Amino acid sequence: MAKTSVKARQRKRERMVDHYAAKREALKQAGDWKSLDELPRNGSKVRLKNRCQLTGRPKGYVRYFGISRVALRDMALNGKIPGLKKASW
Repeated sequence: MAKTSVKARQRKRERMVDHYAAKREALKQAGDWKSLDELPRNGSKVRLKNRCQLTGRPKGYVRYFGISRVALRDMALNGKIPGLKKASW
């Protein structure tokens, strides 16, 4: 499980990206790179990292479910994800 501070930092970045998205897009369309440089760096979408919604794990992220492979496996084995089961042959 990721540290609480790392998860909080990620949530803060997500809020900043939402807040500055329209302003950044307008400045890009206008070609005003000087003003774009003055905006906070964490307002840029490329600074976001895909993290598990449950544990905050950064690696092994399954985009379709929004959780890590470890959390996906646990939930699937416990029957918490409908229609998903472990393959066996």
